[in-house]
Amino acid sequence: MSIKILSPDVVNQIAAGEVVERPAHLVKELIENSLDAHATQIQIEIASGGQFIKITDNGQGIVRDELVLALHRHATSKINLTDDLWKLATYGFRGEALASVAAVAQLNLISKPKSQAQAYQIKSDFGQVSEVMEASLSDGTQIVIESLFENVPARLKFLKSDAAEVSQIRQVIKALALVYYHVEFKFIESGRLDLIYKSTMDQKQRVQDVLGLEKIFAQSYDLDHFKIKAYYSSPHEVQRTSKNIWIFTQKRWVQDRALQAAVMDSYRSLLMHGEYPFVVIDLECATDQIDVNIHPTKSQVKFQDASKAFRAVHGAIRIGLEQAPWLDHKNTQTSPGYNQSNSPSEKEHRQQSFIDNKNREYSSVSMRRDDYLTATQFKTKTSVFDQIQNLKIADDDVKNQSVVQSVELSNHFGYWSSLQVLGQLNLTYIICQKNDRMVLIDQHAAHERVAFEKLMRKWKSQNSQDQNTIELQNYLFPLAIDLSVEKAEALMKCESDIRRMGIEVELLGPSVIGIKSAPLFIKESALPRVFEKMAQDLLEYGGSYSLEKSIIDIFASIACHSVVRAGQSLSLVEMMELLKSMDEFPLSSFCPHGRPVSVDFTFYDIEKSFGRLL
Repeated sequence: MSIKILSPDVVNQIAAGEVVERPAHLVKELIENSLDAHATQIQIEIASGGQFIKITDNGQGIVRDELVLALHRHATSKINLTDDLWKLATYGFRGEALASVAAVAQLNLISKPKSQAQAYQIKSDFGQVSEVMEASLSDGTQIVIESLFENVPARLKFLKSDAAEVSQIRQVIKALALVYYHVEFKFIESGRLDLIYKSTMDQKQRVQDVLGLEKIFAQSYDLDHFKIKAYYSSPHEVQRTSKNIWIFTQKRWVQDRALQAAVMDSYRSLLMHGEYPFVVIDLECATDQIDVNIHPTKSQVKFQDASKAFRAVHGAIRIGLEQAPWLDHKNTQTSPGYNQSNSPSEKEHRQQSFIDNKNREYSSVSMRRDDYLTATQFKTKTSVFDQIQNLKIADDDVKNQSVVQSVELSNHFGYWSSLQVLGQLNLTYIICQKNDRMVLIDQHAAHERVAFEKLMRKWKSQNSQDQNTIELQNYLFPLAIDLSVEKAEALMKCESDIRRMGIEVELLGPSVIGIKSAPLFIKESALPRVFEKMAQDLLEYGGSYSLEKSIIDIFASIACHSVVRAGQSLSLVEMMELLKSMDEFPLSSFCPHGRPVSVDFTFYDIEKSFGRLL
């Protein structure tokens, strides 16, 4: 076979197959051109699943003499030199989109810059370009595309149903609206208004509008060259797919598995298996730290330091989550139905009386908070009133206990402490109320989170020379684990940190790690898998992050087996103290395995169920 130079028609159709794989890709390219032209209003109209597309903007427009060039391949105003590829601040730098679509569709391009009194248009009929003609249009550009892929039946038959193609186009518009919140987007499908996003100066508001959430939280974070703006939902707002994890780098919507993994891992211990949060990541970095020119549709990027990008995204969301902004930290009053008319002096008197009685009870049993929270009890449940009697609180104090408790605990400014404890349900749930709702707290899940956080805090605060308090088992012969040389070296560099986990390791060979001791609760058979995963994470993401992931799994297992359980009776004081302990840690809304700690029932819904409200 002889080598031939392909004709321009074939070349353009090949390019169209790479750049314009389906209508959604074409819509994305054309909207990006409008954004590069600094448009503040963009209207997208489609029909027949994207076979007809019309995009109108109020951007800078294209001057008459450059309309012909706009339909030529590799003709662009965005770059001049090779070095410009590493300083990109625009989307369409290749000059391929218009030329590609002109080869596989009927195209009509109309444009009018503000400096031009008259609008002009140019047409292309499957690659056959017309002369430039006068047209009618206000300032901006309009592109009309019809009969997409009609001259390429092989590509046309691979398009999905009209509904599926429209759904993909809708996702593209949502994505660009999330980062270009100052731009108005209007989407019309088959003559019907489908989406409209008014311009706003608040990106958080735009995120709420696009994701359809009443409440979203924001966090900014900087790490060297990386600047992150993260918008995230509470762990209560979840879904069963990852489609609402949106990642943008340099304002480009990208599909990056590593960054998506960073998002999911930031929610570690807050979500159950199969749950995904609502998250928008807006990442900006120095242009020489990222390559956006590695994929024809520009849906993927490459970072010079991928592990640092991972840590930046992970850190941004984790910092926000650890503030638990979804909790009502401000509202700490008692419920409206209880007596709050006492004067300050009366409240102080009752508070002091309650404290004195409680202190006498504490001294009589010599019980510290951690002791009675972890003590196992084998007694039948008594009523709340019996528990109060056991505390030997005077009758007068019992009657006003709700007021006293609220006054005392509100001084801690904690959400959980502000709840009014009523009793225990089925020896499993703590019954509380707060203002307009009843709250049920899973005592095992709550104490599990407290114990887990205390272990993590202790590990982070101790020095490598400190004696580890975890119960260990020593192996008669070291347990040998075969790894690659790189993984073995990565693990040995973190030997001191691993020892703080209660695991003592040594190097038995260039690629063999020996484990001399490990925590008693870890099964020996699980250690090879744990160390293989730890070594892989060390290579990909760096030391501190990878070690903490392993430690989280270990401490979650310890916490689960060392706290109060369902079916265990708790006294009123024990329940109150558990709630106070929860206030020490912001993520007490969830156990370390992601299960919710509490469930709320509003008084409105309760009264409606009883027919007290119409």
